Amino acid sequence: MLEFSTIKRRKSRKVMIKDVGVGGDSPITVQSMTNTKTDDIESTVNQIISLENAGCDIIRVAVPDMASAEAISKIKEQIHIPIVADVHFDYRLAIEAIKQGADGLRINPGNIGDAEIIKKVVETAKSFDVPIRIGVNSGSLEKDLLEKYGGPSPEALVESALRHVEILENMNFEHIVISLKSSDVLSCIHSYKLIAQKVDYPLHLGITEAGTLLTGTIKSSVGLGILLYEGIGDTIRVSLTGEPVDEVKVGFEILKSLNLRQYGINFISCPTCGRTQINLIKIANEVQEKLSHIKKPLKVAIMGCIVNGPGEAREADIGIAGGKKRVAIFKKGEIIKTVSEEDAVSELVKEIKHMINE
Repeated sequence: MLEFSTIKRRKSRKVMIKDVGVGGDSPITVQSMTNTKTDDIESTVNQIISLENAGCDIIRVAVPDMASAEAISKIKEQIHIPIVADVHFDYRLAIEAIKQGADGLRINPGNIGDAEIIKKVVETAKSFDVPIRIGVNSGSLEKDLLEKYGGPSPEALVESALRHVEILENMNFEHIVISLKSSDVLSCIHSYKLIAQKVDYPLHLGITEAGTLLTGTIKSSVGLGILLYEGIGDTIRVSLTGEPVDEVKVGFEILKSLNLRQYGINFISCPTCGRTQINLIKIANEVQEKLSHIKKPLKVAIMGCIVNGPGEAREADIGIAGGKKRVAIFKKGEIIKTVSEEDAVSELVKEIKHMINE
């Protein structure tokens, strides 16, 4: 198989969120955010565990009140990945979240308060060795920047972020991650390209308010895919109106498509056509569902006919190529058996489970 050049990532400094590196030589991480009430500890923990099982590297929780901040310590006792507290407006919530064990803090320094109040948050973050993500959003830019640039332009987003970076740097705090989010894909891409030229802090990528599963996946895949291909981005969150687990699944598929992470099954399946003589759509969906829990990297091809099927199946670790009501199962380029269409799923899954346990 032909080898292609790997993506050359932008050089950024590494920031540690608990034991997970963001930036530098660390793998690009996949994040999500819970949509439970944070002070509903049981529901929040259950959701985080499901996200962990899907591969989530870092989880963020909303901290709108003191009860949510105080819940963090109890949540941390029951989960295994770093937890980031998302705080706005009330600096006391940020301080309490850190004291309760938050591994990271997401704030917009500009809406927390004046220099003395920000200093209190920074000093607490320093003493607990907690990084701060500066999160700039096109929907909440400063009024003077909106007037200066005539709206939430990429230049306005970057200038806002640099203001906040300067605030923290002036307090000798450089344990920083930056995000510049917009619901407009092109604006988001341009914003990250601009900021990448000005600082070496790790960048958290995301298309904010991207939409429901279909539209959000498309917007995020286009926006994040372009940036990642150009080497920009150290951690990502796919924002979807839906189940957080889907955010993680889509995030990994984006990274896998660019060979930036190897995680779980890499599915290849044909779109079917008039030559297909088996119910490939049903087979592909069943196989994907039955293998959704597997974390070991594996390339699986589900192909419908003899045109491209055998070739694609041979290139995969394992796969099938359909015929007339029968399928050939390939393993490492060799046919190992031919089975009926009815037995295709069970036989393929059995062989895959055997492979991952070898």
